[in-house]
Amino acid sequence: MLSMIKQAGTPSDAKRGQALLLNISAGKGLQNVLKTNLGPKGTIKMLVSGGGDIKLTKDGSVLLHDMQIQHPTAALIARTATAQDDITGDGTTTNVITIGELLKQSERYLSENMHPRVIAKGFELAKDRVLQFLEEFKSNKDTLDRELLMSIARTSLRTKLPMDIADQLTEHVVDALLLIKKDKEALDLFMVEIMTMQHKTDGSSQLIKGLVLDHGTRHPDMPKKLTNCFILTCNVSLEYEKTEVNANFLYKDHQTRSKMIDGEHKLVAQKCRQIIELKNHVCDTPDKNFVVINQKGIDPICLDMFAKAGIIALRRAKRRNMERLTLACGGTAMNSVDDLSPDCLGHADVVYEHTLGEEKYTFVEGVKNPFSCTILIKGPNKHTIEQIKDALRDGLRAVKNTIEDGCVIPGGGAFQIAAYADLMKFKDTVVGRTKLGVQAFADALLIVPKTLAENSGFDSMDAIIRLQEEYSKGHIVGLDVVTGEPMDPFSEGIFDQYSVLKQIYRSSPIIASQLLLVDEIIKAGKGLRGSSVPPGEEGPQ
Repeated sequence: MLSMIKQAGTPSDAKRGQALLLNISAGKGLQNVLKTNLGPKGTIKMLVSGGGDIKLTKDGSVLLHDMQIQHPTAALIARTATAQDDITGDGTTTNVITIGELLKQSERYLSENMHPRVIAKGFELAKDRVLQFLEEFKSNKDTLDRELLMSIARTSLRTKLPMDIADQLTEHVVDALLLIKKDKEALDLFMVEIMTMQHKTDGSSQLIKGLVLDHGTRHPDMPKKLTNCFILTCNVSLEYEKTEVNANFLYKDHQTRSKMIDGEHKLVAQKCRQIIELKNHVCDTPDKNFVVINQKGIDPICLDMFAKAGIIALRRAKRRNMERLTLACGGTAMNSVDDLSPDCLGHADVVYEHTLGEEKYTFVEGVKNPFSCTILIKGPNKHTIEQIKDALRDGLRAVKNTIEDGCVIPGGGAFQIAAYADLMKFKDTVVGRTKLGVQAFADALLIVPKTLAENSGFDSMDAIIRLQEEYSKGHIVGLDVVTGEPMDPFSEGIFDQYSVLKQIYRSSPIIASQLLLVDEIIKAGKGLRGSSVPPGEEGPQ
């Protein structure tokens, strides 16, 4: 094919042909790596690092982040796809295979010496038409009931995890987001903490309507479990702190040194006593208990005082957990012990410590307003836990997108089949050679249902023809990956996300067009980032 392009024109055409072939081969190569991941029947990739670490995944975003890609064009496509994941949380694999297919479909027209600008113009027209069709095709939902959100989460999770684990996590994902959802406020996914525990069998996960802290008490005499607890969240240093500047202390004798040490500890102990006084004030009956969770340190003397007072005290809590605690338990995070009052306290029904080997975890459950929660993942090994964790993030983002979009798109390739039919009608209204760019875009859309059929072990062309025949009868149909037959996505509960598809079909044609219009690939120096180039040294070296 390269010789065909070279013979067709001037030496500059030959240069353009070489750059084009390089870009197209990179797009097709990356597409071939990722396309086997697509859908619930997709295969898994094993990533091996230089240090020998192994990761098993079928998440396109994880693959592209961790793969070492040397080819500049493939690296550009990978960056675009990972940006898709950063914005919407899903659709990375679809984005890559769509860009690869757009370049692949353009190849046959380029071999007949069509100028890339003509194809790029057709892509632009087709992109606008597809996005307009997406607005018409989406199914608006005034109320997003739990069952619909379960379908969205299930569709997302089953493409990344085995079915039994995905179905178990589906309920946790939806319930977690419904817990933290507030009217007229954006969903903050940081309020759902994902905690991992290497323990028992894979997929043994649970939703904690509260918090799980990844550390326990630091004193052997502290209670391991308390019920009906007042929770004090604070950011107060309960230990002797070293000076922030270099300082020297000179002592005449050991008595002077002892006085100074006693003075330092007296200040810290006073803070500790103020907390214990508050505990004695609010815990006026034996059934009431007290818990202190501090962002800063607590020294051994204070830990001993808390243990004697029957208080569970945790130190060095994460800043994000302090935010979650006040949201979940109520109360106010205190930065000083001078203003302590019962109003600043939160409440939890039970606080207990769970020990697993050498690891300790503290559970805070039965909280007042559970606007924050924890999904606890248990797995037998690191590979399984990481795989579940990555999929869980995508599932949370999928449900979040749907809640914010207020609409759903029928899945299983239903949108791509419908958009193809619409583009073929639109092509007849386009005049001149630009319609070939529209045709290339329409053919590229079918890569999603084709790949779903291939990965499920069915004949892709046969599946596409049957889907198109059903759609021509007025039915919205997607591919059933179990039987290979057309199915109704609404009755099966297979849905895509509007914002993900919008992002895919907005960004992929732009990248494909830019790659088609590249006529030379030049090694650049430091001047690329805007530094001045000496006179007479402009241009490629």
